[in-house]
Amino acid sequence: MIRIITLVALTALAAPAFAQTAAPVLKRHVVVSSKFVHIGDFIDNAGAAAEIAIFRAPDLGETGPVAARRVVDAIRAHTLIDIDTDDISDVKVTRASRAITALEIRAAVLRALGDQHGIDGKTLLATYDNEPRTLHLEPDATGPLKVTRIVHDLRGGRFDITFDLPGSSVARSAPLRLTGMAVETMELPVLARTMSRGEVISAADIVIERRAKSEAGGDVATTADDIIGKAVKRSIRPGQAVHQVDLMRPELVRRNDNVTMVYQTAGMVLTVRGKALASGAEGDVIDVTNIQSKRTIQATVIGPGRVSIATITPRAPAAALASNNRSGPVLARAE
Repeated sequence: MIRIITLVALTALAAPAFAQTAAPVLKRHVVVSSKFVHIGDFIDNAGAAAEIAIFRAPDLGETGPVAARRVVDAIRAHTLIDIDTDDISDVKVTRASRAITALEIRAAVLRALGDQHGIDGKTLLATYDNEPRTLHLEPDATGPLKVTRIVHDLRGGRFDITFDLPGSSVARSAPLRLTGMAVETMELPVLARTMSRGEVISAADIVIERRAKSEAGGDVATTADDIIGKAVKRSIRPGQAVHQVDLMRPELVRRNDNVTMVYQTAGMVLTVRGKALASGAEGDVIDVTNIQSKRTIQATVIGPGRVSIATITPRAPAAALASNNRSGPVLARAE
């Protein structure tokens, strides 16, 4: 949060008048690394007065504005006059810091938890009781975050971890402590769109996501090859893990579809039109009605809209098939 810089009475630091060799010029933007802002931070050509502190700096990593007239008034107390303000109304003051981002903190947590259990921390999924925020430390605190305390139940997932950064008074006075849940994950194929019963899954319908291992029951598909080319038995929403029980072979014939009935024997292939009385995938045996004879027989699904009759087995004692198909050979009557 940006806050106004507080003017600090530092009259004890006042010094005798200083000789000026060049016109002092007010700066528009000041970056400081200490707790105080000095005259030399605000003014070019401040001479011997440059080391006099007149304002308290913002918190680490923050920027605050101070009115130019207040800067000039504070400096005049130290006999530095005729300051060229160049019509500047406010001077922005930034406190330099080393910023450790929330992303870096999350990565450090996963690394530490993974090291504790001898696993790759990238396989862990962490959620936090309070989300990490960017941490601002002194600019010269350049070392890595160091774990000072860690507790993690890999089965239950609960973790409690505290970091320090050697050389940082900020980290020493307020150690970084994070708590939450971290569970092992694995890559699973999930659907990228809603799919309805009977739709066949293609590679374009799948995305690979990391999910908690607890989601991966015994029948969950763990690779894309497990589900590509298969059809869904029920409607499945995007992002859902796919269970084997949700899958079936693609239906090549559907109930009430018109199909081609094929009978192959010694050098001859006979066909006739039929109507499927049930749905079926490749290899399924379903009941089919011969449209011309109105007889029902069993046939094996061999392709989209095609069924094969290996042996002519009437479903009724009457003839199984008859045809007046004018377009080519037909199935003979079977007694």
